[in-house]
Amino acid sequence: MRDLTNIKIAVDFDGTIVEHAYPEIGKERLFAFITLRELQKRGALLILWTIRTGTELDEAVEYCKANGIEFYAVNRNYPEEKWADNTPRKLNADIFIDDKNAGGFPGWGEILNLIDPWAEREEQAMRAIKTRRFSLFGKK
Repeated sequence: MRDLTNIKIAVDFDGTIVEHAYPEIGKERLFAFITLRELQKRGALLILWTIRTGTELDEAVEYCKANGIEFYAVNRNYPEEKWADNTPRKLNADIFIDDKNAGGFPGWGEILNLIDPWAEREEQAMRAIKTRRFSLFGKK
């Protein structure tokens, strides 16, 4: 598994974490929270990056918190950032996950595969299995 320590990932809410139902909160997209928790477990810093503001933003943040995701920052580069006229609106993130990207939203399974390709995970798992098998029989 790839170490994602301190990699900033900006994640959209409507259409990405949940289906579009704005201003309501839509139904969770398949594997959204499982994937986000996995990315956090590997050390990624998740930023909620959404058009929502005020009460609608608070509801989205609480919805994510109720599903096990607390964001590093919300609509800003880091938690303490203060918005001013000279603050750039563009986030300083390494990866952006959004349903409006070129080609549309590929799904959370593909997102994880793009960030940590399956072939690399499979190869690592096979090495671990081989190591354990030989250790069990004393041939290590």
